[in-house]
Amino acid sequence: MTVGTGPTEPVPMRLRVVFMGTPPFAVPSFDVLRMRGEDLVAVVTQPDRPRGRGHAVTPSAVKVAALAAGVPVLQPEKVRHPDFLESCRALAPDLIVVVAFGQILPKTLLDIPRHGSINVHASLLPRYRGAAPIQWAIIRGETETGITTMLMDPGMDTGPILLQRRVPIAPDDTAQTLSERLAVVGAETLGETLDALKAGRLQPQPQDSSQATLAPLLKKEDGRIDWRQSAAALAALVRGMNPWPGASTTYQGEPLRIWMARAEPGSAEPGVILGANARGVVVGTGEGLLVLTELQVPGGKRLSAGEAVAGHLVQAGHRVV
Repeated sequence: MTVGTGPTEPVPMRLRVVFMGTPPFAVPSFDVLRMRGEDLVAVVTQPDRPRGRGHAVTPSAVKVAALAAGVPVLQPEKVRHPDFLESCRALAPDLIVVVAFGQILPKTLLDIPRHGSINVHASLLPRYRGAAPIQWAIIRGETETGITTMLMDPGMDTGPILLQRRVPIAPDDTAQTLSERLAVVGAETLGETLDALKAGRLQPQPQDSSQATLAPLLKKEDGRIDWRQSAAALAALVRGMNPWPGASTTYQGEPLRIWMARAEPGSAEPGVILGANARGVVVGTGEGLLVLTELQVPGGKRLSAGEAVAGHLVQAGHRVV
């Protein structure tokens, strides 16, 4: 499938678009399509799922936005199902736009739109292919990431690159704050990509797969802290795991979630709590000290270090493992 075609099949100025997305990250891109006046014939999003502490069945952020805008919503369990594919064909889209949808799309679906399927991905491909590019870029200590729009193929983020925009990672960025910034840049880049598509200026560039890195879906165990690592690496882990699945350790036999932390110079036996006061809970690591500044115990709310110490939830001289 090519992006745009020759003079016998010009790209319409108002594209018939099927938008596929699920989390809040995708909403700004949906909004850009709507504000541009593209013909949003349908939104495809993941089925409503149980979420939060109460496990209430909740619609996705994209579904909420689509319903508010009066756009029809489809929620297939599997996009490979023949019934869904037939529904998509009946919509006769010029373009499918995919932003953090949550399923790998088969070639039979990607081949439906006349002008291809475009994905907005939160990394500078070919780096960080996969489901969690924002989190892994922070965890691995990157100082820069970005947005890539690409022409989709059946692989995992392997299609030709259309446009890229670079975004710095701030020293205090969490996955949440970085995601919010990248969502806006992603929407802007999508708009630029569609402008170039309509003008016939897109030149897809193949990815150099020898430079590829992976960003697999995070699991809860990925957030488990190994105090033998350096404080810098652990601080990056805490930021990358915030808000989900969270970085955690064990204190006095109970899990302790760490929401915010910073690395400082110094030395102590890994896992030993050197000090605990309003400034932070200071823990030894394999290299340097990790200062925990926001914590949470099971069944409790997020607390500052000062609140946790005042409540005698954490004390100096003890150990985390």
